[in-house]
Amino acid sequence: MTELERRANEMRSDIVSMIAEAGSGHPGGSLSSADILTALYFGGVLEHDPARPGWDERDRFILAKGHAAPALYAVLAQAGYFPREELLTLRKLGTRLQGHPDSNLVPGVEVSTGSLGQGLSVAAGIAAGLKLDGKTQSVFALLGDGECQEGQVWEAAMFAAHRGLDNLVAIVDRNCLQIDGNTADVCDPGDLAAKFSAFGWTAVEVDGHDIPALVEALAAAKADRAAKPHALIARTVKGKGVSFMENQAGWHGKAPNAEQTEAALAELAALTGEESSRG
Repeated sequence: MTELERRANEMRSDIVSMIAEAGSGHPGGSLSSADILTALYFGGVLEHDPARPGWDERDRFILAKGHAAPALYAVLAQAGYFPREELLTLRKLGTRLQGHPDSNLVPGVEVSTGSLGQGLSVAAGIAAGLKLDGKTQSVFALLGDGECQEGQVWEAAMFAAHRGLDNLVAIVDRNCLQIDGNTADVCDPGDLAAKFSAFGWTAVEVDGHDIPALVEALAAAKADRAAKPHALIARTVKGKGVSFMENQAGWHGKAPNAEQTEAALAELAALTGEESSRG
């Protein structure tokens, strides 16, 4: 297991632990996005500084699928934005770690998100603002594939292409499941790469659990300044890393019980040859 894979696996353990401790949360889409966030934050793609969260020269990351906040908190804690022990305060009274990320409370959170469909618009607005200011920083936004059923996503896509926002990278967590079931059954988003391309974006598909491939694709999108925004359609498995959660829509927004938590943490620990820290 590589260092980046180990980090992603630790994030998955933290995701399971914090949701179990809270008794509520969204494990499925948090687990599916762990490798994507690892590639961004630890693969040399995202320019950021935990000691200076408001550093003017930083790249921006927007978690459009705000219900996957546990994944964002896990990567921010790993990066040093706040103590890792704080993760177990998720959703508790008085915590900074709300069920959806709050930019007024948590260092490293750029925008408070959770209302699906709005994140890409915010990201496009920030990217346009950076361009107007003559800045070269990039803006990354992570969307859910179910979220792509929202019309505002495509308004933002049209705006971004019209303004030539080549400093904008949208990443779609394409795990093919949402709270009500398979995305193809609820409201089929179809070929998302083809759709973004039709809207004037440069779009590619990538294995969302192949960290080196993710790093390469993200870095290439960041470097390409050809007057077109970029979309990465990351093919993922909902609940990745925990076998009984994988590809199960029922784990979209449900906390594991004590027995399930112990089993999940043991399975994740086995991947790195470590003993579970819980149970």
